[in-house]
Amino acid sequence: MENFPGNLFVVAAPSGAGKSSLVKALMELDAKVRPSVSHTTRAPRGQEKHGREYYFVSEPEFDQMVTSNAFLEWAHVHGYRYGTSRKAIEERIAQGADVVLEIDFQGAVQVKKLFANAVSIFILPPSWEELKSRLHNRGEDAPEPLLGPRLHAKDIQRVPQELVHAEHTPHHRE
Repeated sequence: MENFPGNLFVVAAPSGAGKSSLVKALMELDAKVRPSVSHTTRAPRGQEKHGREYYFVSEPEFDQMVTSNAFLEWAHVHGYRYGTSRKAIEERIAQGADVVLEIDFQGAVQVKKLFANAVSIFILPPSWEELKSRLHNRGEDAPEPLLGPRLHAKDIQRVPQELVHAEHTPHHRE
């Protein structure tokens, strides 16, 4: 039986919009879909474990990875840096795995430049008020950064041109 290369799915949204819920539901529907584990400079939250949700690295380690072109994409988000390992993604796809990236908008744009065939999904929250409420209730991100430069209305309007499957979805799981 011939082994076909895998697929790359990019789920992009602002923090608190529902990326994790959507990715979890996708993996429950199809056991062949595997998540990508990103690197981050932030500390673990709650029950997060190194190598499961993220690889938690220091600023100097992250700098070294950027310098050595180890990331497929990387971004500053809410004061921390996040990056996706180029090698890990390329190896998994070459082995025929379907990989899903859970990243922000700027990372999705970087990935689409390198993987034109990636299936991109952009999620908008039901409303900006709901997004602020979710972030406040989580106690993880202050709502103020939501109004930062990457989340202005002009950027949201660019989404359909940048990502193939851009839709406003009211996705929310309890």
